[in-house]
Amino acid sequence: MLPLECPTQAYDWGSTHAIPGFQRRRPDGGPVAEVWLGTHPLGTARIVDDSGDQRPLSEVAGQLDFMLKVLAAERPLSIQVHPNSARAQAGYAAEEARGVPLAAPERVFKDPRPKPEMVVALSTFDTLVGFRPTAEILRVLMPLPHPVVRTLTKKLRENPGFAGIVRLVEGLLLEPPGADDVAAIVEQCRAALDDGIDIKRAYATAVEIEKFYPGDVGVLVSLLLNRLTLQPGEAAYLDTGIIHAHLSGMCLEVMVSSDNVLRAGLTTKHVDPAGLVLCLEEGMSRVARVSPQLFGTSTDIFSPNREFALSLTQSSQADPAGVILPSTGPRLLVCTGGEVALLNERDEMLHLRRGDAAYADDGDGELRIVGTGEVAQAYAPDGAAGRLDDLI
Repeated sequence: MLPLECPTQAYDWGSTHAIPGFQRRRPDGGPVAEVWLGTHPLGTARIVDDSGDQRPLSEVAGQLDFMLKVLAAERPLSIQVHPNSARAQAGYAAEEARGVPLAAPERVFKDPRPKPEMVVALSTFDTLVGFRPTAEILRVLMPLPHPVVRTLTKKLRENPGFAGIVRLVEGLLLEPPGADDVAAIVEQCRAALDDGIDIKRAYATAVEIEKFYPGDVGVLVSLLLNRLTLQPGEAAYLDTGIIHAHLSGMCLEVMVSSDNVLRAGLTTKHVDPAGLVLCLEEGMSRVARVSPQLFGTSTDIFSPNREFALSLTQSSQADPAGVILPSTGPRLLVCTGGEVALLNERDEMLHLRRGDAAYADDGDGELRIVGTGEVAQAYAPDGAAGRLDDLI
């Protein structure tokens, strides 16, 4: 078992206090958006030995196929889609052939891998996931009398269903309405709210987002998307091809070890509207909640696919011998609350407090935790995927 020092990302949407508090550090006033646990070349965790020296985790673990993040959003993230395997490989090869530097801001494909991911809430966590059904979008749009919205309504009535919704998004992104039009539509949303009218939080969401991104076309795209609120310990799966935008809160993210993101609004980063539209996939917005499977009496396992899983294990004085964690292969672990001792099959011990991270592998065998706290563990499952439930 090896303690880890993990890099952080200071994206502008990050929280100034959530992750520093999670890691028991004093905030420095700047945003901290993510902590990366894994071996991705853009953010490799480092092993800390007994003398305090550090070396990349990849020297011991090789290149892990999955990674774990702690994410804290103080304002909405970009509207984005992650590519499937074929598009990731083609996009990466094309940018490599053009000689686009890996760290260049305009670089879209940082690696040749897809990026399905799962979020597990650590606080109340709000996100937009997938398109609303056609009928619901029409209910959202019809009370808004702005000419831009009337045009959208007319187009969707003439071409309903997934293909028609994608065409709406494509038109909005490639020929966005002016900032004044966006502001006027948001005012109509606000007026509807003042009259006690909203449709599954569509108008409230647009008003919230516009505070951070006035005039951005992404505010209008948000009207087309499902809003989902996760409470601590609840999970949602975001497969490749799903349009989404996290809004606020703190979560764990486990994913394929990839950083491929196509963005199209609500961001200061590089946007690729045409690329995002190409990556959209049908049939991906109705199943998003991940129902946990129980392991023992103190562990929830969230396993949406065959590529990664995440377990949340709690222990207390009621378990004097400790609580066993699932899996015996390569594992990334982070203490999400309290203070525990992590023990391997040889009874070697590693103390973890909230925010501390560690790596374990086959040589450690079965792990258990003793103490009062909670540990999250990311790993590659060896069984069938768990159940996905309709988010709507």
